[in-house]
Parts: sequence; C-alpha cells; structure tokens
Amino acid sequence: MALLTHYSDMIEAGCDEAGRGCLAGPVVAAAVILKSDSNYPELNDSKQLTEKKRMQLRELVLNESLSYGIGIVTAQEIDDINILNASFLAMHRALDQLKIQPELLLIDGNRFNPYKNVKHVCIVGGDAKYQSIAAASILAKTTRDMMMVEYGEQYPLYNWKKNKGYPTPQHKQAIADYGTTPLHRMTFNMAIQLKLNL
Repeated sequence: MALLTHYSDMIEAGCDEAGRGCLAGPVVAAAVILKSDSNYPELNDSKQLTEKKRMQLRELVLNESLSYGIGIVTAQEIDDINILNASFLAMHRALDQLKIQPELLLIDGNRFNPYKNVKHVCIVGGDAKYQSIAAASILAKTTRDMMMVEYGEQYPLYNWKKNKGYPTPQHKQAIADYGTTPLHRMTFNMAIQLKLNL
C-alpha cells in the first residue's frame, strides 16, 4: 500500500506526468495535495489501474484533495525545449495552479528542475509508493487521455481514441501512410523517419 506522506509534519504535493513517450499530443502533469488526516488505499500507479478505475479515482482526487493543479505542454513546445524539459515545465505549470503553498514536492522519477524555493524529493516509482504521487499520476493520465480522445475526433486516421498517441504499430503505420499532423512531435525521430519513409 502506498504511503500517505513522506514527512507527516509538512504540506506535501505529489507530482507526476503522462504522455512522455508518445509520438503525438501534449505532455500533461498534475500536482496534488491530499488531506494529511485521511487515507486513500486505492490510489496506485495509474498504469496499474483499469480505465474505469482511473476515472473513478479521478473523481475522488478532484473532490477529496486539498488542492490540485494540471499543467499542459503542447507538442510544439516539446519540439522547442525537448521532452525532458517539457515534463518539468508541465509540472511547474501544475504547481502554479495550487491554491496552497506546498513545503515539499514529491516528484515521480529521478530528475527535476527546482520549483521556486520549494524543497523536492525525487522518487523512482513514486506513483506506487506515495498516495499523492499516485493521485497526480491518475489526474495527469486521465486528463491527457480525454484530450487525446477529443483530438482523435479531429484526426480519426490515427486511432488516438485507442492508442492515445503512443507508438503502437497501427499509429506508426498511419503516420507512414498519411504523414503527420500539427499534434505530432516532429523532433521524435520515429515520427520524422516514418513521415519521410526512411
């Protein structure tokens, strides 16, 4: 079971992102501050949950958290600053939206660009270890998935409703057949190679 807090006497915000490995669409991050006197044992790494369960837990996070924020970085911005920096920027944008100032950031992963003067701890696999990071993981993934379903209505040839922009064989074949869209990340080598049929 994931832990509720890292330090029980600090206001902690869990941060995670979704969509880092995609060929299309934005990278989306979330920051969540949970109530320190509550426990949410169902919160877990979003990748370990069914889509239905993620949506149920999304509502729990939205309704039960003390504060949350969502940050979005577009495909064009990803091309400009690279995906690693885009992930950090998405987290910073999510943190900007928090109505409560956190005293400690719990970051999923092993790298992070410091945010203002707030202390942070990087935790590999943190979305399975801390409930606030799991909550952020769920919020980021469900938000991005809903965005990709909407984008998929504009560009139905790429089946984003199903693959959410990830490099599935069908998605890669669609890029080879039809080229890229304005939502594809052109600095991702696979997208460029497939577009040029190299």
